[in-house]
Amino acid sequence: MKPLKDLVRLNIWDLAPYSSARNEYSGHVAHVFLDANENPYNSPFNRYPDPLQLEVKALLSKIKGVPVENIFLGNGSDEAIDLAYRVFCSPDQDNAVAIEPTYGMYKVCADINDVEYRPVLLDADYQITAEKLLSACDEKTKLIWICSPNNPTANNINREEIVEILRGFQGIVVVDEAYSDFSRQQTFRSELGKYANLIVLNTMSKAWGAAAIRLGMAFASKDIIDLFNKVKYPYNVNLLTQKQAIEALRDPYQVQDWVKAILNERTRLVCAFRDLPCVMKVYPTDANFFLAKMTDAQGIYDYLVRMGIVVRNRTRVSLCGNCLRITVGTKSENNELLSALRSM
Repeated sequence: MKPLKDLVRLNIWDLAPYSSARNEYSGHVAHVFLDANENPYNSPFNRYPDPLQLEVKALLSKIKGVPVENIFLGNGSDEAIDLAYRVFCSPDQDNAVAIEPTYGMYKVCADINDVEYRPVLLDADYQITAEKLLSACDEKTKLIWICSPNNPTANNINREEIVEILRGFQGIVVVDEAYSDFSRQQTFRSELGKYANLIVLNTMSKAWGAAAIRLGMAFASKDIIDLFNKVKYPYNVNLLTQKQAIEALRDPYQVQDWVKAILNERTRLVCAFRDLPCVMKVYPTDANFFLAKMTDAQGIYDYLVRMGIVVRNRTRVSLCGNCLRITVGTKSENNELLSALRSM
């Protein structure tokens, strides 16, 4: 890896961050707050939230096995994705490389930040080699994006290839593990100390059943986390989100039960899909969804919508022609889907 200073945009490296009122008295106990021009009434919503979400991070640290100083929290994982571009990529100069197909926000954020986006097609098994991905890089490549388990293909990306990429790339490698709770593959967040150029993304939206609160996380070296905190807006995670996250994180066993139920239903649903006449192939899955090649994806999608059932039509995505992406629901929801498909 190049020295971090050589990877970061110069203006970001030299940036003097906004100093929030709640940060300035850090380390002292206070009970009268006359510093932030807040309304003194309507507690607790009149006060700005903790800008560094320390109570949430303390709970996450125990569950995820990552020190607090290595955790960034944002308004969904999308904030961390955007910050990676804003911190490391100079507009109209640098580029980012990513597997293709994959999560669409990597490209959207690249376009918003005026950064060249270089997609590298997966093979027929939805895998990539380190050699192929690294060959798309040049001296202006600052970021490599790898989603594993991948969206929309649902499979883990070969871990040995990711390790080779981490060792062979001079820039920042972002491994998005949004769906890792549904996979048996070892996560990368436990190996932050091995790779100074690694950022691992995670979220409360999937296994934790909290998509509505919009809380994403990034795990990385303290130096990278400090840069993210330097550039983010001061109070990027609101009080209601923090309170709901704290409540959820205090009961992690509930999540284990949800994951177990989803995995059981995933097995049942995949087996049932393989017997449907309208299904040509069901691809391997390590996530809470799976990709299925259909006889007529658009027609089946339209039919399901008329039946009040919404799946995701991925037929226009690279390597996903005639494919529908199916999220695993509750047993009754899955039964309704199967009944509709059997009645076509």
